[in-house]
Amino acid sequence: MKVLSLYQDRDTVVHKVDPISKILYIIISIAIPIILPYKTIGLLCMSVSIILLLIAKVFKKVIPLISFSMIVLLSIIIIQGLFKAGNKTPAFHIGTAIFYKEGLLFALEICIRVINILCAFAILVLTTKPSDLIECLVRRGLSPKIGYVLASVLQIIPQMTATMETITDAQRSRGMETEGKLSVRIKAFLPLIGPVVMNSLINTRERAMALEVRAFNSKASKTFLNEEQNGRYNKIIKIVLILLLLLAVAWRVLI
Repeated sequence: MKVLSLYQDRDTVVHKVDPISKILYIIISIAIPIILPYKTIGLLCMSVSIILLLIAKVFKKVIPLISFSMIVLLSIIIIQGLFKAGNKTPAFHIGTAIFYKEGLLFALEICIRVINILCAFAILVLTTKPSDLIECLVRRGLSPKIGYVLASVLQIIPQMTATMETITDAQRSRGMETEGKLSVRIKAFLPLIGPVVMNSLINTRERAMALEVRAFNSKASKTFLNEEQNGRYNKIIKIVLILLLLLAVAWRVLI
């Protein structure tokens, strides 16, 4: 069975960075705006993540995710702009609803952090093969069982999507209507979701059998098919990221 993932195969510098460096980048890009709660710092971290996505040529894949999250972020802007405790300075009004500056600025800070987190995780997910990520973690002491669970989580969304598309095409070929009015879509939901769930259960059983055949529970020392790649620039990236975190902590302490 073909292994599916959100990974986008590109020949870029970002793709060549090792998974541990990308995980470290996620942690630090989230931690720095928390340590230094300034909008400029949050914007800077978000901009760096977006630039890395552009360099990796995968930014278009993040746009739908950001667009979907904007539904939630819009509700945050409305609630905070109208009802945040401490709202004093009116910014503008829509009809009788008055939006306040303090709430809007607080909502803006939340939006920046959320988009920054989404973009940082997208760098890892879209530019790293799940197999490379799990293998790298297992090399550093992660339990193979936990590694398998993580690999399954990374693959479950694209696999379910592919299965849903296949089953939808099969049902259409049998004359089922799957598009149109809401009532038509609701009527087609159960005939579509039922086979998807059953297919997932069958795949789980087949994977369990395959793992047992390959002695997954063996106590013997595990070996790896691929040699570990430790480029010098990966060490430099880790050092720079750690230094940035230490500088942020020092800045917060001194201020």
